[in-house]
Amino acid sequence: MRWILHAAALVFLVVGNALGQSTNGRGGKLRMIAVDVEGGQATLFVTPAGQSLLIDTGWPGNDDRDANRIVAAARQAGLAKIDYVLISHYHIDHAGGIGQLLAKIPVGAVIDHGPTRDPDPAAQRIYATYEKTVATAKLKRIAVKPGDVLPVVGMKATVVSSDGMLLGEPLEGPGVENPFCKESEIRPEDVTENGRSIGVEIVFGKLRVLQLSGLTWDKERDLMCPLNKLGTVDLLMVSHPGKNPSLSPALVKAVKTRVAVMDNGAKKDGSVSILETLANAPGIEAIWQLHFSEDGGEDLNTADDYILNIDGADDGHALEITGSGDGSFDIKNSRTGVTKHYAARGLR
Repeated sequence: MRWILHAAALVFLVVGNALGQSTNGRGGKLRMIAVDVEGGQATLFVTPAGQSLLIDTGWPGNDDRDANRIVAAARQAGLAKIDYVLISHYHIDHAGGIGQLLAKIPVGAVIDHGPTRDPDPAAQRIYATYEKTVATAKLKRIAVKPGDVLPVVGMKATVVSSDGMLLGEPLEGPGVENPFCKESEIRPEDVTENGRSIGVEIVFGKLRVLQLSGLTWDKERDLMCPLNKLGTVDLLMVSHPGKNPSLSPALVKAVKTRVAVMDNGAKKDGSVSILETLANAPGIEAIWQLHFSEDGGEDLNTADDYILNIDGADDGHALEITGSGDGSFDIKNSRTGVTKHYAARGLR
């Protein structure tokens, strides 16, 4: 029997944030599209001000599969260009598709954590290719550190991890002691590109979205212990995505996410331990998966209505989310064509 879901509630609120960023235009809606790149990541945010942020570019090769899917999502969102492409780290399923993407759609600037420090020759090669591609395209390149706010108009995206460094002070107030640190074991430091991932917390009115990309257990724990520096979130984009060794209890239990989105492939990521951790996370109402995880099987995968690609076929169905200023939102499963409407929090 699969884990039974309660009603999902992804709340996208359109309220001017502390930076005074505009919520005018495009009907006051925030859109997010989790593009299917068969594991890895490519998540597109489009703000009411008409600005766009793409986090990661998926894989290279595959007859331009991932670049084509990203461009299709951008066109669907009404974009003629992507303002910012953030490369979270230099692994092939996150940074590999940048060259193919640049050949298909204009990009304003790229955001990264600076040079790789990973001793792995594969990471060195990926970074060298990325650096050459960006230089050839003559793109503006922005290196970020924890505490920086991305220059995206219409939402506030604060960097909480970058190049192995972590946010030093809580995002708001003094922070609170995290009781879940005691049950989260201390693991060795990850010196790979995963541990150097750019993580961001996105605030859109009252909505909080946490996107940590490839960040691993040790960094997640350090970010949240002894103080919870991030508070609680509404939507967690599952790290790594859905693969050991990520999703420390110090993180997933403390942020008390209402909804989790896992960008897994059928055979890549979506690990058993991650699915079990999410199913038992306090306060979680729904888990969305881009694919049925063969690793998780019938017992641990979420319900079919919350899976975008069921049978492992290379169909490329994306998760589409649209939010309104009153706190209501719509989620469309592009596989089934069914759109679910959810009332604002407090009106349920």
